Amino acid sequence: MYPEYMLDYEITPSQLAAILAGPEREHVVLLDVREPAEHGVARIEGSILMPMGDVPGRANQELDPDAHIITICHHGVRSMNVAVWLRNQGFEKTQSLRGGIDAWSALVDPTIARY
Repeated sequence: MYPEYMLDYEITPSQLAAILAGPEREHVVLLDVREPAEHGVARIEGSILMPMGDVPGRANQELDPDAHIITICHHGVRSMNVAVWLRNQGFEKTQSLRGGIDAWSALVDPTIARY
């Protein structure tokens, strides 16, 4: 299902939208690394909330290292940091959503609040 080469560190909102609209959706984990208050304001349906500070203590217990994990934050900085960290821990199919939930709202789903 996935190519033998390493995935890019970032995935664009349109690339993610295409994945979520297709059969690969069931193999994707949307990992929201923002704080609970942010997640309460705006989120992609089906995302798992795991604040950035909790990731080191929870990742190995709660995430499948073989899953395609998409990290999400507000603008893409925290999610990139988490994606890099997860890759270094062996989660090789981890990518960060470029531009975060803000770009997702602007480019894919305008019903999601922007803040």
